[in-house]
Amino acid sequence: MEVLIPEAIGPYATYRRYHDLIFVSGQLPIDPATGKLVIGNIYDQACQSLKNTEAILSQEGCHLDDILKVTVYLTDLANFAELNRAFTDVLGKPFPARTAVEISKLPMDGQIEIETIAAAH
Repeated sequence: MEVLIPEAIGPYATYRRYHDLIFVSGQLPIDPATGKLVIGNIYDQACQSLKNTEAILSQEGCHLDDILKVTVYLTDLANFAELNRAFTDVLGKPFPARTAVEISKLPMDGQIEIETIAAAH
């Protein structure tokens, strides 16, 4: 079964592998089947962004537990608790290192974007 990953929305790679690291570009909560943002709250959008990341990592034989570092961009830090809930539900311990910052706007008017660095096998 083919795993769908969202297309990059600009002139950049969805991910790049360099030696034993995988750098995943920021993942908006895009449904790869439609190319549109998922409708829902920040929890749903965070889960979709992580699902997209998981699909990308699977292309290199990796999993979410291979993630070392996450950077999260939120349009409203008031959603921080829901972000934590999504990370707790989707990612297993030990959790990756993480930075979360509030920014004024994201592409496609998304509420969240998640970029990651993972260890490759």
